[in-house]
Amino acid sequence: MNPKELKKIMTVTERMSFTKNFRSATAEEWFVFIPGFNDPGTGGAAGKAIVHYNLYGNKDMFINTTVILDDPVLFEEENFQLVYSICDELINRLVGYADTLLSVHAGSNSYNAEYKR
Repeated sequence: MNPKELKKIMTVTERMSFTKNFRSATAEEWFVFIPGFNDPGTGGAAGKAIVHYNLYGNKDMFINTTVILDDPVLFEEENFQLVYSICDELINRLVGYADTLLSVHAGSNSYNAEYKR
């Protein structure tokens, strides 16, 4: 990756923010605000992250996370590395080091990943 592209990605991931909406005792919904991107229908958050906790006993936890990006610019194949970096940063900030299954919905940049501690 060239330094210019890396700087763009770092600027976006450092400046993104989110707002939490409580969904249930075992799930959270976060609206994701990504600088330079938005939902074309509402002009609001560029996406959302849904974090669902599967609790096993009192110490084991497994998390299913779904990220849905709504800005069509993020669907373009040349933005795959940006989408990947955004989602990786979301996992780091929202979920931390727990075992996580990630499902990303971003047009042609959609993918699934697994994070293991």
